[in-house]
Amino acid sequence: MFLEALHDMSNKTTVGELIAAFLEQCGVQTAFGVISIHNMPILDAIHNRGKIRYVGARGEAGAVNMADGLARVSGGLGVAFTSTGTAAGNAAGAMVEALTAGTALLHVTGQIETEYLDQDLAYIHEAPDQLSMLSSISKAAYRVRSVETALPTIREAVRVAQTAPSGPVSVEIPIDIQAAEIEWPADLAAPHVTTLTHCSQRVAQLAEQLVKAKRPLLWLGGGTRHATKAVERLVALGFGVVTSVQGRGVLPEDHPATLGAFNVHAAVESFYRTCDALVVVGSRLRGNETLKYKLALPQPLYRIDADALADNRGYRNEMFIHGDASAVLEELATLLEGRLKVDPKFAQDLAAARERAVADVGKGLGPYKRLVDALQKAVGRDYNWVRDVTISNSTWGNRMLKIFSPRAGVHALGGGIGQGMQMGIGAALAGNAAKTVCLVGDGGLMVNVGELATAVQENANVMIVLMNDQCYGVIRNIQDAQYGGRRCYVDLHQPDFAQFCESLKLTHYRITSLDQADAIIREGIAKTGPVLVEVDMLSVGSFATAFAGPPVKEQEPEHA
Repeated sequence: MFLEALHDMSNKTTVGELIAAFLEQCGVQTAFGVISIHNMPILDAIHNRGKIRYVGARGEAGAVNMADGLARVSGGLGVAFTSTGTAAGNAAGAMVEALTAGTALLHVTGQIETEYLDQDLAYIHEAPDQLSMLSSISKAAYRVRSVETALPTIREAVRVAQTAPSGPVSVEIPIDIQAAEIEWPADLAAPHVTTLTHCSQRVAQLAEQLVKAKRPLLWLGGGTRHATKAVERLVALGFGVVTSVQGRGVLPEDHPATLGAFNVHAAVESFYRTCDALVVVGSRLRGNETLKYKLALPQPLYRIDADALADNRGYRNEMFIHGDASAVLEELATLLEGRLKVDPKFAQDLAAARERAVADVGKGLGPYKRLVDALQKAVGRDYNWVRDVTISNSTWGNRMLKIFSPRAGVHALGGGIGQGMQMGIGAALAGNAAKTVCLVGDGGLMVNVGELATAVQENANVMIVLMNDQCYGVIRNIQDAQYGGRRCYVDLHQPDFAQFCESLKLTHYRITSLDQADAIIREGIAKTGPVLVEVDMLSVGSFATAFAGPPVKEQEPEHA
């Protein structure tokens, strides 16, 4: 590396610029944050160097959500900058979401001057034991303790964030260290991120077991998003596929061999009973996708995961292989070539199970099936599909609208409302798809509604579909189902979104009848930049089937 290109022949710089230059070497093109006196040396350097696009969010939670959304759809490193103390605390919920989703994200937060740190002086912007707080919401958390260790600490943070199982990492940097001078190092290279190795003997043992299967099924989670080619090899050998919501699109959802994320529906559970092997790859088998671990999954169940602690977690497995999903599945496919004798009716039965599940969900949507159809016709294949926690996502967004690539789907995995819109902005700014479409409810939108201004300022190419029922709809339905219909605290006073969007110079459409859906959605998709399409649910009407929380069942599966 020629240092002249990095520092214009000067042999000294600030730690802030050193961090900016290092992030460039990590391939970071866009970063998010809220500028503050406790991160200005870094952000000033980013501005002066002009190589990283900095997006100023309206709040720290929004900044981290945006970095999360960008990282998920791009597969790169998300970067967010916050200030210390209250500002770092503001980011906590978004960090929990990134941690739940396993997003490779670097959260750089400031810290007060080293001279006053950890002395209980009630110093402005200091939070007592901030590092412990960051540790609880991050895969790992570090403090830069000297000028000399700033680069090594940031480099290690990036390595840990990107090493499977990936996750968000926080680094706090005292303001005096950020501003301090340091000589340019000889090495600014990004960290070496290693791929997990695995035991080939165990893969061979798994192959010997799977050779006996006539109706083998893969359950694919988010840990397989880089493993499409290996999955396609196994599908060509006769495997069927079902996915978690996080694993959607690893196999395009119009492929005849996939059930998609219709993983808990009655028709699919009946189909599971006909399968004679299940290989779970890169999935946590989360409670809300397994009927709280009571879904009767095919047996025997085998598991492949980058997280060694996934062994026997949630469900017992006959065999566990610790390793990288792509590498293990490629080796497994090689060992199985020409050896499987799959039931010729297997593919037909899988397709029939999916068709029944799709039909059942469609019936429950009532009038909103037309909205799903209008979206599917308009979006094409090259789009990101980002969803907040809302009735519409739970009923159809997580499953019905097909996606076609492994990183196209983003949703609030941790279940907290109010994060989808910001993740949609981040996804749009990744620039990896022709359009980003974001599904939100009115309750969730208002949690961080100020970030609509960020979308306008940055001209994010996102179409936000706002399902407006003027209440917390899921909670209302739970009250109807479980609390004797006693509705309380769920009605929401909302703005006139047309006027609100006009004040922001944000294009707004309102759908009051689904006769309007095709034309409005086509127009919204065609427009470059942010668009808000409001679906007036009070005018359109109710779902045919009320959604009152994730499905559960009382009896235990036979294997539990």
